[in-house]
Amino acid sequence: MEGNLRTGTTTVGITLKDSVIMATERRVTMDHFIAHKDGKKLHRIDAYAAMTIAGLVGDAQVLVRYMTAELQLFRLQKKVSMPTEAAATLLSNILNQSKYYPYMVQILIGGYDTAPHIFSVDAAGGAVEDVYASTGSGSPFVYGVLENSYTRDLKLDEGIDLVIRGISAAKQRDSASGGMIDVAVITQKNGYVPLPEQEVLERIKTMKLKF
Repeated sequence: MEGNLRTGTTTVGITLKDSVIMATERRVTMDHFIAHKDGKKLHRIDAYAAMTIAGLVGDAQVLVRYMTAELQLFRLQKKVSMPTEAAATLLSNILNQSKYYPYMVQILIGGYDTAPHIFSVDAAGGAVEDVYASTGSGSPFVYGVLENSYTRDLKLDEGIDLVIRGISAAKQRDSASGGMIDVAVITQKNGYVPLPEQEVLERIKTMKLKF
């Protein structure tokens, strides 16, 4: 996430048989300057949905507030969570309406309704669902890890380790990515559950990754 028009960050989301796993790092940059070492880029927007943000800080934070309010309102009115595809479509419409004066963002929306979903949404409102997705300047390094190791049959612990390895690979080569890794799991049973920082650090140590 950057303070200018470039998109410097690394975020990732993957779907498994019965879960969604999303992760980001925390470095916030302005060109070559590290503006903040502990920026929040992974946001819970509903009991069963989350967003990762990359791009202009102000634009991204406004969209998180919009989406959180809309999903909470939907839950109050309908007594159920908004389906993930509907949330992605809502965000897509918000972005498309402003495409001539765009929000400079790349966003992942992940959630669990009747199944796990990950959508990548661009600044013009294009929304694409996939089994996994990554955004930001570190995403090519993440995709290298995912293409080599991802399968839908991964167990939850294996999936968590995979997204941590992907973010770690990006941190080693992308100067706009760094700091602590935030990870959250979304399941039908437990909804959105962030991993404790200590657990992430222990997994990094166990896999012998560079921090």
